[in-house]
Amino acid sequence: MPELPDLAILADAFHAGLTGRSVLAVDAPGPLTVRGTPQEMGAFVGQRLERFHRRGKFLWLEFERDRIAINAMLTGRLQLAAGPKVARPKKTMFVMQFGPRDGGAPADAAAWTKDAPWVPGPDATPELRYRDVTQMGKIYLLPSGVDRQAPGSGPDEIGPDADDPGLSADEWRTRIRRHPGELKNLLRNQEFVAGIGNAYSDEILHAARLQPFRKRGTLAPEEVDELYAATRATLANAVAVLRERVPPTFETEVRDFLEVHNRGGEPCRRCGHRITQTEAGGFVTSYCRNCQR
Repeated sequence: MPELPDLAILADAFHAGLTGRSVLAVDAPGPLTVRGTPQEMGAFVGQRLERFHRRGKFLWLEFERDRIAINAMLTGRLQLAAGPKVARPKKTMFVMQFGPRDGGAPADAAAWTKDAPWVPGPDATPELRYRDVTQMGKIYLLPSGVDRQAPGSGPDEIGPDADDPGLSADEWRTRIRRHPGELKNLLRNQEFVAGIGNAYSDEILHAARLQPFRKRGTLAPEEVDELYAATRATLANAVAVLRERVPPTFETEVRDFLEVHNRGGEPCRRCGHRITQTEAGGFVTSYCRNCQR
């Protein structure tokens, strides 16, 4: 499942490549993926994209008048294609073609995208493509003036982003007291903090040396702080790696650099003991019994 580091790269890249361009055409080969009417979809043609950003596990496209929210779920992937002549991947469910733009990337484009060769030129007509082999993910059309919300994105459903600079250690301590239960479930709870899923919860807990099935109520104050530090460091490190390795194949998920997730039976890179891996409810949990307490 795309998580905060994966989506942060996409948001930066697509903002740099597409913002400032107007929509030329919209197509939905997989209409069940799109939540909205054909008329609402057609109304995006001619609108200029003002911002492409991430919030939690959602990607947001802010146009002159209307908005789009993308929740990729387990298998959704996005592609930045140079133009309509580039062959579409199988199971492409949504395509939005953009026109040329005046000048280059927006002034607020992320520094790491500057002068990147994969950013479409001013005269290009690039396409944003959404591919989903299981059609689990959804694209929500949110026209101005229509009382509609992307499920799971409301202010009461989503906490601060796990990498939000405003999420201080004090705020972390306050928020964590409201959420009992096992640590892995806590990190995956979007009401606690947003953006963390199955893979990065394993990575954060390994970095913090904490067992995934341990209860939040058993944590000492210093362990709460260590979990906060591990969350920030793990996500920041992953973003740095993905910036180097993902572009221009944004539809590819890179996870081979992770320390423990999906590495069951292999030696722990920190202590050398074998990594334990369990699977419940279709979700893998990987951890080291020796150095995670």
